[in-house]
Amino acid sequence: MSAPRRRAVLKAPAPSWFIEADVVVVGSGVAGLTAALRCSAAGLRTVIVTKARLDDGSTRWAQGGIAAALGEGDTPGQHREDTLVAGAGLCDEAAVGALVTEGPGAVRRLIEAGARFDTTESGEIALTREGGHHRRRIAHAGGDATGVEISRALVAAVHRAGVETVENALVLDLLTDAAGRTAGVTLHVMGEGLHDGVGAVRSPAVVLATGGMGQVFSATTNPAVSTGDGVALALRAGAEVSDLEFVQFHPTVLFLGADAEGQQPLISEAVRGEGAHLVDAAGVRFMAGQHELAELAPRDVVAKAITRRMHEQGVEHMYLDARHFGAAMWEQRFPTILAACRAHGIDPVTEPVPVAPAAHYASGGVRTDLHGRTTVPGLYACGETACTGVHGANRLASNSLLEGLVFAERIAARIAAHAGGPLPVPEAAGAQVVALPPPEARQAVQRTMTRGAGVLRSARSLTAAAGELDALTAGKDRKSAEPGTDTWETANLLLVARVLVAAALRRAETRGCHWREDLPARDDDAWRRHLIVTLRPGARSPALDVRTTTTTAFPPVGAIVPEETV
Repeated sequence: MSAPRRRAVLKAPAPSWFIEADVVVVGSGVAGLTAALRCSAAGLRTVIVTKARLDDGSTRWAQGGIAAALGEGDTPGQHREDTLVAGAGLCDEAAVGALVTEGPGAVRRLIEAGARFDTTESGEIALTREGGHHRRRIAHAGGDATGVEISRALVAAVHRAGVETVENALVLDLLTDAAGRTAGVTLHVMGEGLHDGVGAVRSPAVVLATGGMGQVFSATTNPAVSTGDGVALALRAGAEVSDLEFVQFHPTVLFLGADAEGQQPLISEAVRGEGAHLVDAAGVRFMAGQHELAELAPRDVVAKAITRRMHEQGVEHMYLDARHFGAAMWEQRFPTILAACRAHGIDPVTEPVPVAPAAHYASGGVRTDLHGRTTVPGLYACGETACTGVHGANRLASNSLLEGLVFAERIAARIAAHAGGPLPVPEAAGAQVVALPPPEARQAVQRTMTRGAGVLRSARSLTAAAGELDALTAGKDRKSAEPGTDTWETANLLLVARVLVAAALRRAETRGCHWREDLPARDDDAWRRHLIVTLRPGARSPALDVRTTTTTAFPPVGAIVPEETV
């Protein structure tokens, strides 16, 4: 008889206080807040925990907008086709179908919740285009401040609904009962009063909506809180993670120097959607002939074209030229971007803007079905931390906010339909303590990932990165660090980085935003499949299961037998 599977947990003190709820939502972006609002509206005791303030996170940084078939002549079917093309053969068609058909209604419900989108003179929602879209279907707010407006509206709705929230709370571990079902979470709160120190929320349903993992790289568009916490938490709990090799590098990020680190200013794809041109130092446009949509090609195509041109010319960046917009258009349509550029000494009204790719969005994440269920009973995931199968190998621009809305609503409906019964009793048996690296290892992880697993990858670079990450994990020359937010975040980044590198090394082709310079061709015969990753307790590296799928169905949770394990 085999020994029971052991979960990995971070080294933290026992909880000193408890909250009881029907559902706990971890994260406060568009996905988390929407899930919480819908659960609360269904009469469920709902608690939101977020490691910063309610309005911090990636949602408020979204510039371009939210995609949905809202315009005259546009249809969900057309939106579906653009999404599938961008996903490079790995989208789950059922998930895409849910996204595009339920999306318009979800956007209208967002408006009912208080979100104010920009409108035309006739009062219709103003729509624009972004890369990969053949129609104008991007709704925006404040010109280029869509995320700020969505976050404002949802936070206000949460306050009106009286949903209990715990801010400045980093979730450390998933609690489970004796049967392996979710029983809540433990968290460390950096606050005052009752909710301070290490506590726990007991709940039969946990929704992970912690956002992305952009901070695993040195330069990213993601805020400092995007440290892959949800993916790491799910892995330690025994859940499956899928498609983590597909990290989208946004092609047009303001270039601040080769040594720039941390969050970098994004130059929204909507700028190209309104007619900006990509040019090299000589002012030559280079996207013509690269793709039928030129500058509005899918993001992986544009990022690769920029990187190739940089390598050919031996330079560190290209330029985005929108001088022909004029001052009035810049000030009205893109005030946030204009201010960010001018803050760094660049005036887009009079000069081209230097741009280069930077880590932006994780298409993969915690593996879910169409109702947001993971492979751990009672554990759900939505938003960027989830892998619903919608994005495939490359996310279509502005589908992320829509995915957060649609699948958060689906999760809430599922939880509400199956709510009831006594609270589960957490079971401590089977836990394996995870050693904490020192916070200074964070920069080492980021530089290793940028060097070995960035826009361009190869077997050589990825193997080197894997070795460096293993050395950081082993940490033979150091003692385990004192527990704290910085060390816990670093542990999460290190785990996510190791899984990402393992998957990128295993996928022996170039597809979507996974670019192997040693294997430049796409290989549908061998690699029209997903990489499913689980954490093998006690092993020095993650267990990587390669599972074959069709092009039309993301593998049902728990329904596929591994073909091979690495």
